[in-house]
Amino acid sequence: MASDLLQMALLIGAVLLAAWPLGRYMARVFEGQRTFLDPLLRPVERWIYRLSGVDESREMSWKTYAASLLWFNGAGLAVLFLLQLVQGWLPLNPQHFPSVRWDTALNTAVSFVTNTNWQSYAGESTMSDLTQMAGLTVQNFLSAATGAAVVIALIRGLVRRQAAAIGNFWVDVTRCTLWVLLPLSLVVSLALVSQGVIQNLGPYVTVRTLEGAGQTIPMGPVASQEAIKMLGTNGGGFFNANSAHPFENPTPVSNMLEMWSILVLPAALVFTFGRMTGKPRQGAVILGAMLLLFALALAGTYLSERAGNPLLAQMGVQAPTAMEGKEVRFGIGQSALFSVVTTAVSCGAVNNMHDSLTPLGGMVPMLLMMLGEVVFGGIGSGLYGMLVFALMTVFLVGLMVGRTPEYLGKKIEAREVKLATLAVIVPAATILTGAAVSVVTPAGLSSLGNPGPHGLSEVLYAFASGAGNNGSAFGGLNAGTLYYNLAIALAMWIGRFGVILPVLGIAGSLAAKKPVPEGPGTFRTDTSLFSLLLAATVLLVGALTFFPALALGPVVEHIMMWLGTAA
Repeated sequence: MASDLLQMALLIGAVLLAAWPLGRYMARVFEGQRTFLDPLLRPVERWIYRLSGVDESREMSWKTYAASLLWFNGAGLAVLFLLQLVQGWLPLNPQHFPSVRWDTALNTAVSFVTNTNWQSYAGESTMSDLTQMAGLTVQNFLSAATGAAVVIALIRGLVRRQAAAIGNFWVDVTRCTLWVLLPLSLVVSLALVSQGVIQNLGPYVTVRTLEGAGQTIPMGPVASQEAIKMLGTNGGGFFNANSAHPFENPTPVSNMLEMWSILVLPAALVFTFGRMTGKPRQGAVILGAMLLLFALALAGTYLSERAGNPLLAQMGVQAPTAMEGKEVRFGIGQSALFSVVTTAVSCGAVNNMHDSLTPLGGMVPMLLMMLGEVVFGGIGSGLYGMLVFALMTVFLVGLMVGRTPEYLGKKIEAREVKLATLAVIVPAATILTGAAVSVVTPAGLSSLGNPGPHGLSEVLYAFASGAGNNGSAFGGLNAGTLYYNLAIALAMWIGRFGVILPVLGIAGSLAAKKPVPEGPGTFRTDTSLFSLLLAATVLLVGALTFFPALALGPVVEHIMMWLGTAA
C-alpha cells in the first residue's frame, strides 16, 4: 500500500511541476506573445492562413465563433466517415481490411470528432494504417484543439470589458495544434518508443508459439497515436485492449508516462486561466477544488479495490481478490489510479477492464463522467465545465446573502445562470434518457452481458461515457449493434456541442459587460472557502441528479455482494 501511495503522490507532483510552466507558456501562445518556437512555427502558421483564406487579425462574435466551430467539426465528421467507407480501396492497408460498416463508421466519426474516442470495434482488426493516421489521429489533434479554443474564448469573455468579440476560432485551433499539441506529442512519442511501444508501417507478423500454433501479431504506427490520444485526452486505442496491451503500454514507466500525459494539459490550462485573468489565486482555487475531488475519487476506487470481493475470499481465493481484469504488472494501485485519471479527465484510455471493478470501484469512474469530468477534465472541456460550476456556485451564494452574484468583476445575471444550467442539464438528461430507453427496449436489452444491477450499470456507464465524451466502457455491453452505434453517437454529439454552445453564449454575454468594482458585500472567489463550496456544488448537483440511478445499479450490486447474493 505504501508503494501505491508513493506512486500516486509522485504522479500528482510530476503533473503539477510540469503544469505551471506549461500553463504560462500556453497563455503566451493564446495571447499572441512571442515564444521560443515562433521562428519555426510562425511561417507555417502564416502559410496555413494564406492557404485557407483566414484573416488572423479579424476577431469573431460568439455566434460567429460557434458557427465556425460547428462547420469545422461537421466537415471533419464527413471526411472521417467517408474515409472509413472507402478504406478498402485506399493504400496503407497491409492487412487488406474491408470498408467499415456504415453505422460503425458513423459512430466512430462522431466519436473522434467529439473527443470521445468511443470504440465499438477492435482497432487492430478493423482500421487500416491510413485510417488510423489520416483519420483518427488527425481528429485527436483537432478535437483537442477545439476544446482548448472554447475555454480560451470563455476566459476572454471573463477578462474583456464591453467587447463584442471573443477571439478567432481558426487562430485558436491553429495555435493550439502547432505550438502545444504537436511539440508535446513528438516528445512523448519518442519517450514511448524508448519504452517499447511500436511504431511502424509493416504488415502483421505471424509467428509460431511454443505450443506449435500460429499467432498473428499486429503492427502499426502505435506510439504516435498513443501520444496524442493521451495528451489530447482522447483515449482511443490502436488495439482493442487499449493501454492494457503490451505494444501500447509495455512497462510501469510507460504507464506512469501515459497517466502524466493525460493530466498535464488539463492541469496546465488552470494555470493559463490564472495567467490570462491576471489573478493567479483564482486559478489556484479552481485547482484546489479539482485536487480535492480527485483525491476523494481516488480514495474511493482504491480502497474499494483493495477490499476486493468477499465472495471470492469465502471460496478460498487468496488475497488480493480484486485482480480480475487487471494486469499483474500494474496491480491494484496503478490500475485504480489509471481508472480514476482517465475518467476524471475526459480521456477513456484504460489499462484494466472497468467491467471487472468492484461495484463501488466502478461507480466512482462512472460518477466522475456523470459530473461532466470537471476534475481536471478534457483539454478545455474540464476547465470550462468547472467554470460553469463556479458561476452556479456564486449564484447560490448570492441567493443566500441576497446580493447579485459576481465572478471576476462581472455580474452573473439571469442569462448566464440559464446558460450555465443548460450546460449542466443537457448531458445529464442525455445520460438518463438514453439509459432509460435502452433498458426498456428489446434492442437495448439484447446487448447486455449481465443481468440485474450490473447490467444497468453497463448501460449507465455507456451513456455516461458517450455524453461525457470519455470513451471508456464496461466491456460487458455489446455496443457494436445498430441501436447502440446510433444511440451513443447521438449522445456523444449532444454531450459535446450541447455544452459548448451554452459556454460560448456565456463568453459572449460576459465579454459585453463592463466590470463592477468590489464592495463590502462582494463574496470573494479567491479563497479556500470558495474552493470548498465549488467542490461541494459539483458533488451536490451530481448527487441530486444521478443518485437514484446509481442506487439501482452499483449501490444495490455492492449490497448484494456483501450479503452473498448473486444477481
